[in-house]
Amino acid sequence: MRWARDASANDVHARDAYVERALAAMKADPARRWTVASLARVAGLSRAPFARRFRRATGTAPLRWLAEHRIGLAGARLAEGDLALAAIAAEIGYRSEFALSKAFKRIVGVAPVVFRRRALASAGFAAAPAVPAFRAAA
Repeated sequence: MRWARDASANDVHARDAYVERALAAMKADPARRWTVASLARVAGLSRAPFARRFRRATGTAPLRWLAEHRIGLAGARLAEGDLALAAIAAEIGYRSEFALSKAFKRIVGVAPVVFRRRALASAGFAAAPAVPAFRAAA
């Protein structure tokens, strides 16, 4: 499982201004209904070249990166306390708590309720399970 972004991954992104623009847009508005085409427009490239550059820079596809970023945000919100799953889902771009739960379990490996229980039991987010780490491109 890949979790929390590290500085080395960010260094890779900084080398490609096109990818950096797309990453900044997704981070600024994670709830937006992004498509590869809309991200390519933000980046200033056509769809296929953007997707290739993004994968080369981040090691993953744009929409996979977005899903993992959203799940990282969800993990942080879950570990903070008792915010309803439906509210977290709406905040990060999922249409329902069911959709968020399904994506969370696919990416993290446990249901959000299990993640929250473990996070709260471990006396705070710093000691809680981490949030998706993203590999740097080789």
